[in-house]
Amino acid sequence: MSSWKRDFASGLVVLVPILVTLYVIYWLFGLLSRLSLFATQISDPAQAVGLTLVVFVLVVFSVGYLMRTAVGGIVEAVIDDLMNRLPVLRIVYNASKMAVETVLSDGASEFQKPVKVEPWPGMRLTAFKTGKTTDDGREVVFMPTAPNITTGFVMELEPEDVQEVDESVEDALTRVLSAGFGENDDEVAIDNLVSDDDSE
Repeated sequence: MSSWKRDFASGLVVLVPILVTLYVIYWLFGLLSRLSLFATQISDPAQAVGLTLVVFVLVVFSVGYLMRTAVGGIVEAVIDDLMNRLPVLRIVYNASKMAVETVLSDGASEFQKPVKVEPWPGMRLTAFKTGKTTDDGREVVFMPTAPNITTGFVMELEPEDVQEVDESVEDALTRVLSAGFGENDDEVAIDNLVSDDDSE
């Protein structure tokens, strides 16, 4: 992902949950009467909307750039801590943040290759290579949870315990995101062909 895309995505990940939470506060208590202070200063509605969008994009980029610094990481941690102390709003904040991170995550580039791991005999789990290895030669793989791939488990496994599979990253992610209910096009085509033969 290029630098400007990363900055914009980082800004959205930080700002959207906050904006959603603020909107819920506005909806519940009716404390805010206008969405933009700039819009009230301009008579032309089109110019007001345009100026609001420009300001929003600039703020998103600024926050995204800040998040790449050590100060930005501290600020984000403080915001997360404050939001998680609010009994009801923390649910809205975390849900919206999770949704934005999932939508903006570039899964095809972050995950190197889908693999299978077998924690117990007869039980296989879908995981993804990270392209990293430990100092003692173990492969680092990430096993996402379903249907939220932004959380999961980081495992350090011996190379022989990681089973290579002939599957694309997209197909593996589809299965995880759909909690196992997703089907690829080949499986659907075969099922349709079998059903057509049975009907004849």
